[in-house]
Amino acid sequence: MITLLKDKLFYFFYYLSVFWFGLTACLIFWLPYRYRATYICYWNRIIVALARLFIGVNVNLIGRENIPNVPCVIMCKHQSEWETFYLQTVFSSLCTILKKELLRIPFFGWALMQMEPIAIDRSAPKDALKKVQTMGRKRLKQGRSVLIFPEGTRVKVGEKGRYARSGAKLAVASESLILPIAHNAGLHWQNKQKKQAGTITFIIGEPISTTNKTAKQLTDEVEVWIEQQCNTLLATET
Repeated sequence: MITLLKDKLFYFFYYLSVFWFGLTACLIFWLPYRYRATYICYWNRIIVALARLFIGVNVNLIGRENIPNVPCVIMCKHQSEWETFYLQTVFSSLCTILKKELLRIPFFGWALMQMEPIAIDRSAPKDALKKVQTMGRKRLKQGRSVLIFPEGTRVKVGEKGRYARSGAKLAVASESLILPIAHNAGLHWQNKQKKQAGTITFIIGEPISTTNKTAKQLTDEVEVWIEQQCNTLLATET
């Protein structure tokens, strides 16, 4: 009974925050990016705090010292909504590559637009890749790290999708470091299912240099590291 009540309270405050930040985001569109991003990041911090307070979802962050002091291309496992919120609280300036449909969601999409993401049309892969390369280099030059989920969509815990090379190609073209990230968020934050109390382990790997490496070599290297870390995390939970 108490657990059910906490779940309802979580979703009440979650949707309340979506409504509030989505509505107020429409009033601050004229502000410079850094002010809009800072404001929306408070929303992400609130959601992470609500999950900890009502659901009992805690975080064990490993490897914060690996975050470079220059913009980089972040390649992360994608298992749930949680990492999209949490990453905004870890990195001070972050541009996310996402499907354009998300920006059409009332309130949620309005707030998301203030972060100036790179919204792509997955039904037109060639145009999407071109946009990632063009806008990605622009964002990196502006001092923002670029977040890409190399599998392109959410995958269930223990499963693996096809790793695309777009993130590695961007890193090579811009001569940027690649920062690999693995986690087990899907165990505790399952899409459209009840959230589970527990600790999400979030591992930030050492930056990977693109020097003298092809996009394929880099993608393979990132894939091996991420999948090994995720399999290890899964083994410790079962």
